[in-house]
Amino acid sequence: MSEVLTVGDTGAERLGELLERFGLELVVQSDDAPITGSFWGDSEAGVVGRSVYVRADTPVHSCLHESCHVICMDGQRRDGLDRDAGGDDLEESAVCYLQVVLADYIEGVGRARLMADMDAWGYSFRLGNTRDWFDTDAEDARHFLLNHGLIDASASPTFILRP
Repeated sequence: MSEVLTVGDTGAERLGELLERFGLELVVQSDDAPITGSFWGDSEAGVVGRSVYVRADTPVHSCLHESCHVICMDGQRRDGLDRDAGGDDLEESAVCYLQVVLADYIEGVGRARLMADMDAWGYSFRLGNTRDWFDTDAEDARHFLLNHGLIDASASPTFILRP
């Protein structure tokens, strides 16, 4: 696996500012602490309620992915969220789509780098890579986000949580 951008590389402040626009909190934990609410363990981001937990070594794509789960799930699931975001395949696709969109709102990241990091980390799409999926096979994800008011017609984020 090639090196991917981490929270430490990007700056937690930038990520925190983005999450604040959604009413979410970024909690940076010490480098030796287990990450609260992490489903996968190791350096992977965790979620509890409206809080996203990371360390400096957490990949940016992991932080965005778990944040987008919180954004895309309904309010009832969000209220009970502790570690396992759940959701169906369509919601998972919407999460992946939204994390690519949000990467453009983080200085020094952008969608091209995030897609490369997703591929390096092992995200799996039926067309083989994130860019091809995003550009030609993600219409269902885009419709999910539009239907729930999470992006507008130009695929820009609306900075709201799914009700």
